[in-house]
Amino acid sequence: MKPIASFTINHETLLPGIYVSRKDNIGDQTITTFDLRFTAPNREPVMNTAEIHTIEHLAATFLRNHTDYGSRVVYFGPMGCRTGFYLLLGGDYTSKDIVPLMKELCAFIASYEGEVPGADARSCGNYLDMNLPMARHLAAKYLRDVLENITDERLIYPD
Repeated sequence: MKPIASFTINHETLLPGIYVSRKDNIGDQTITTFDLRFTAPNREPVMNTAEIHTIEHLAATFLRNHTDYGSRVVYFGPMGCRTGFYLLLGGDYTSKDIVPLMKELCAFIASYEGEVPGADARSCGNYLDMNLPMARHLAAKYLRDVLENITDERLIYPD
């Protein structure tokens, strides 16, 4: 079988960042898939499921309610390798286009207090697997270390 595009990226040199993973055309609509890499693959510890799950709930809620992007959000969810997330948006975007959105999202998560949206038995299939303090920590770290002064090496996949 032909390898899928995401398996052709050099994960040995990939840095935490925002990358355009792929663009798909469905009819006359472009769907841009972003690789939101929170940790350096195979070089840093992966995120635990509880904080990933918490970030997923907070981010999906924030993004789908966003004034400018809410109607363009197709999907937000974790990578199986637990090093980041995928964000799919309707539209043709570059990584730089969504830096302000990602800063806004991570600031929201980093300062979030209260009950995590959808974290109850009726709304979620694994609602007890949540870790808000660690989710806040990871969002703040990504904001500080990656997004605040993001460079091209964290916006364009390495060769």
